[in-house]
Amino acid sequence: MATLAEQVQGERMARIALSMIAEPNDSTTGYVLTRHGGVETLRLIESDDEVPGLARADVLMWRERLAARVMPGLPDQVAQAERHGFGTLIPADKEWPAGLNDLGERAPYLLWRRGAASFLTTALSDRATITGARAATSYGEQVAGELAAGLADEERVVVSGGAYGIEGAAHKSVLAASGQTIAVLANGLDRPYPAGHSELLNRIGDVGLLVSELPPGAAPTRHRFLSRNRLLAALSGATVIPEAGPGSGSMTTVIAARDSAEASARCPAR
Repeated sequence: MATLAEQVQGERMARIALSMIAEPNDSTTGYVLTRHGGVETLRLIESDDEVPGLARADVLMWRERLAARVMPGLPDQVAQAERHGFGTLIPADKEWPAGLNDLGERAPYLLWRRGAASFLTTALSDRATITGARAATSYGEQVAGELAAGLADEERVVVSGGAYGIEGAAHKSVLAASGQTIAVLANGLDRPYPAGHSELLNRIGDVGLLVSELPPGAAPTRHRFLSRNRLLAALSGATVIPEAGPGSGSMTTVIAARDSAEASARCPAR
C-alpha cells in the first residue's frame, strides 16, 4: 500500500496533510519540517529511518503519536479540504507573513485563509494585535474599541482572535470604522467559534481576513487556543492587552510577543 508521502503531490499538499495529523506548535514536527520539508517529513513519519539531531526514543514517540492519525482516507480528506473554498498559505507564497519565520520550529505548518491575504503583506509595524479577557468589563471593551478605532484611522491592520470580550470589541470597532482586521482562529474556518460571533466572523471573512493553522472541521481546544496566541503575537509589530486577569491565557501572547521581538531584533530585515 502506498505511503501518505507517495500519495500527496508537492509541498502544499504535504503541509495540508501535516495540519491534519499533527497538533499546532508540535516542536518535534517543527524540527523535522524546517530541516526536511513537508513531503520528507511525511515519509519519515511512516519510515524506520533515523532523524538526525533527534534521539531515537523521541522519534519513536513522535511517529507513534502522528502515525495513529494517518487514516486510509486521509489523502481524500486533503483533496476535499482544498475544494472547501478556503485558500492556504505556505512559506513559499508571497503573502506568507515574514513575522511567522521568527517562530522557527514553532511556526505553523501552513495557514488556512478566507479573505484578503494582502493584509499579510503589509509591513509588520502596520499591524497591531489587540487581545484580552473574554469576560471583560464594559470599560475594558470600551478601551479596546477606542484603541482599535484609532488604529483603523491610522490605516493599521488590527489583529485579534474573534472571541467574546476584548477581541470582539476590537473587531467590531474596526469594522464600524471601515478599517482592516484579521481574526486568527483556534479551529477550522468552516466552524466559526464562538457560535455567538458567527455573523461577526463571517463579516470579517467577507471584508477582512480569517486565518487558522487548523484544517476545516477542527474543533477548538484549550491547547489550540494557547498555541494560537503565538500567531497573534508574531503577526504584528505590537501587542496590546487592554484588560486581562493575571491567570488569563492572553498573558501568553505577551510572552510570545516578547520572544518575537527578540527574534526580530536578531534578524531586523523586514
